[in-house]
Formats: sequence, structure tokens, C-alpha cells
Amino acid sequence: MANRMADRNSTGGATTPSIGPLTAAGIPHSLAPCFQEYNLEALDPAQHSDLLIERVLAYGDRQELRWLFGCYGRARVGEWVRQSGARRLPRRRYNLWCVLLELPLVPCQRRQGRQIWPY
Repeated sequence: MANRMADRNSTGGATTPSIGPLTAAGIPHSLAPCFQEYNLEALDPAQHSDLLIERVLAYGDRQELRWLFGCYGRARVGEWVRQSGARRLPRRRYNLWCVLLELPLVPCQRRQGRQIWPY
């Protein structure tokens, strides 16, 4: 957090060369499309870590992923994928992150019950 605050430019907004402007809490403004139903300025990386990890793993680009792993670390992100990824990430993204983080895949469980199209 201290490094992010040290990167303030003369207009008062925090920036880093690779990711662009950051919110006061250090979240890249480039993530705004991933959080349309939230006020990006009100999100706190410590308090909203599950939400931030979910959205950046699902929809983030390389720079945003670098920010995510720099902020939370590989162990925290891997633990989130292991515990919540199967339920909260799109299936392809979940599979990708399991391979990249060397985690065991949880098999896809299809919902039982009535289906409109049984195939």
C-alpha cells in the first residue's frame, strides 16, 4: 500500500506505469467495467478481496492480473480458486486457473432435475 501511495502524481491520482490510474484504495480504474454495479472508489482491497479476486480472474487482462497477484499473492489467489473458484468462476476460467496454479480440478456437477432439453 505504501508503494502505491508513493506513486502519486501531481494531480493527486495514484498511477503505476503499467496499469494506469488507481483509486484511492489502489484498485486500477481499468477494472471499472468489471464492477458496473459497484462504486469502484468505495471498494476496499482488504474488505472486498473475494469480489476483486473473482472478477479479475474471470475478466482481467494481463496488467490487471499482475496487479491482483501483486496485491494478494499467489497463495491467497490459489486458496480462493481452490475454495470458491468452481462455484464463482466461469468453467473455462476455473479450469485455466487450476492448471496455471497447479490445483486439482473439481469435477463439474450437472444439476439434477427437470431440464428443458435433456441432452
